[in-house]
Amino acid sequence: MKVESIHWKSSQPITEDYVHQFDKVSSLFDYNPWDGSSWAARAEWLDHGRQLAADRGQIADVLSAFNARLHNAPEAMQAIEKLRDEQTLCIVGGQQAGLFTGQALVIYKAITLIRSARQASEQLGRPVVPVFWIAGEDHDFDEVNHIYSLTQDMQVNKIKVGHTSAKRSSVSRLDISKEQWEEALQQLDASLIPTEFKAAWMDCLHNMASSSKTLVEFFGQLIAKLFGSYGLVLLDSDDPALRQVEAPMFRRLLEQHSQLHEAYQQGKHHVNELGYNAQVEMHERGANLFIFDEDERILLYASEEDSKVFSDRKQERRYSFSQLIDWTETAPERFSNNVLTRPLMQDYVLPVLGTVLGPGEIAYWGLTKEAFHYVDMKMPIIIPRMEVTLMEGIVQKNMQKYGLSLDDVLHRLDAKQQEWLKEQDSLKLEERFEQVRVQFKDSYQPLVELISGVNPGLGKLGETNLAKILEQIGFLEHKAADAVRSQFDASLRQFQRIGLSVLPQGKPQERVYNIITYLNKYGTEWLYKLIDDELELDGLHKVIYL
Repeated sequence: MKVESIHWKSSQPITEDYVHQFDKVSSLFDYNPWDGSSWAARAEWLDHGRQLAADRGQIADVLSAFNARLHNAPEAMQAIEKLRDEQTLCIVGGQQAGLFTGQALVIYKAITLIRSARQASEQLGRPVVPVFWIAGEDHDFDEVNHIYSLTQDMQVNKIKVGHTSAKRSSVSRLDISKEQWEEALQQLDASLIPTEFKAAWMDCLHNMASSSKTLVEFFGQLIAKLFGSYGLVLLDSDDPALRQVEAPMFRRLLEQHSQLHEAYQQGKHHVNELGYNAQVEMHERGANLFIFDEDERILLYASEEDSKVFSDRKQERRYSFSQLIDWTETAPERFSNNVLTRPLMQDYVLPVLGTVLGPGEIAYWGLTKEAFHYVDMKMPIIIPRMEVTLMEGIVQKNMQKYGLSLDDVLHRLDAKQQEWLKEQDSLKLEERFEQVRVQFKDSYQPLVELISGVNPGLGKLGETNLAKILEQIGFLEHKAADAVRSQFDASLRQFQRIGLSVLPQGKPQERVYNIITYLNKYGTEWLYKLIDDELELDGLHKVIYL
């Protein structure tokens, strides 16, 4: 399996500089990920500077129960037991629970977690456990209820699962019926080509569906099947048992919400001063916490009139400060973090040596340094997620056929296609039609000028007539070009396949397609090579030639 590392410029300027010019953004973060000494420095702080922390034993109990329900591998269960030891640290990263694991980037995040934990353990000479934080508390079901696959007839096919509730509740609380699972699995089955791996995968997925009430449960089981043997531990951020352990931190986030809001504003100001745009919209009264009310996840806002009252954005539901504080003790499962407080909660729950983040996440974590410091924490080492594009054999073959480099495919595929078509045009139609246009205008324009001298109205009519004739010549040229193009339908489909394989919908492959299609075609050997082979976690995009 050939691997090529390329610099694929990030759409997030902060992330682009984080990876390639860290000095530009160093003031936004506590550790330099490219400096090997950062690992020992962070471990030292966790050992002696970390004061705000959940009880390790309680966390291990929560993780043990959740991973047992997912039938996670013995290696993962052993890793959880290691967390009871003060010497054990974590590499943490998370994602929403997408259908059939969602976009392929989720898989590459899990791989980065495992590789980073292994590397850190070897460097520090102590246990480092990879933990995948499933963002089950998120409520945007429509964002995670579908996947895309490329069909044989070159269509980007959407497969989705429905749910029966209209409420904006967390994904981990939305039940999926047996019939809804079956419909989604039928769609997936129809989209997968027959291979030696297909039957086993479909059997496996049907079994998981039969024991899963929610996307989180299915997602967790599938990730556990793929990576549990590598010791990957799974955590549901909306686990009621976890909420009990998080209760003291929720209380602190509530009590100090205004000071934390100011800290995030300082972070935003710092980001702006460096010339970047903040990636998170901050409301001036935002408390950066959600509350569950009648199964709906509602973002809290502080009242303008009374600092001891909170409400939803429309101020239709109101909660007193004392009521919320009481709930942190009696009903902590009613609370949920937003994107800005989740990093703090993650560090409270686990001894986080490093966190694996995608490009957008790195950008918004750049706002959090002051908030970490306010609660006497330090930001963990931020590890850029491995970014991957899979180049299938047929795509490689077609690229070679048309002399296309990877750079051509990423940046100028349409232009290269047009260039190739012109080379096939032995009739030189474009040139000949242009000649006809020039000759016609040269002959007709003097006549128009002549008759305009007789009658200006005739001149205007002549100009209109000239434009119409040129339009008809252009129409015939377009039809002739279509006729020529039809002779090369097979080649054009090959160009289309290259584009849809590498940049579907104009986006990186990993941000659109699901991994099951590739596992069905190629098995899992290539996937585990991404873990076991010597690949440097250098922030560069990995192109895998299958």
